[in-house]
This record gives sequence, C-alpha cells and structure tokens, in this order.
Amino acid sequence: MTAYVIAEAELTGDPEMVATYSAKLVSTIEPHGGRYLVRGAPWQILEGESKAFTGVIEFPSPEAAQRWYDSPAYQEIVPLRVRNTKGRILIFEGTP
Repeated sequence: MTAYVIAEAELTGDPEMVATYSAKLVSTIEPHGGRYLVRGAPWQILEGESKAFTGVIEFPSPEAAQRWYDSPAYQEIVPLRVRNTKGRILIFEGTP
C-alpha cells in the first residue's frame, strides 16, 4: 500500500543550512522508491496558519518510508534540519 511522508517545517535558524539539507534530501529519497509530490510554501492558505514549508513524499509502502527515514544517508543530514527548523514529519498509509 502506498504511503505518504508529510513534513511541515518553520525556519528557526540558518537558511543556508536548510538549503543544504534540501539539496541533499532528494538523493536519499530515490533509493527507497520515493518521489516528491509537493514541496515548498503554500500557494494559498485557506484556513488557519501555515508553516513556512510543507513537503509530501510518496513511497511504495509504509515500510519503504520508514526505511528511508532510518537510512544512514537520511540520518546524516537530519541535524541540518533539526538545528534550523521546528516542525514535524509523519507517515500516512494511502487509502486502497
């Protein structure tokens, strides 16, 4: 079953470090069958408040998404995100 990683992040630190994280991120996703569906700031906010950045990544399964998150390649760049943003990352199963 398809899975989706949804990330929301608000910049709290160095934008250059976040840019470095973003540049390295794609190469960690592809080996696990992932692909970006959404990446960036909202086009329009319809209700409530929004974080500065939202990403939606599709994976072939929840297990593939978890393998990506746990992978040494991704974990190597996590400190760039954690030190410079505040947010959350979630895995959702797609509907059949």
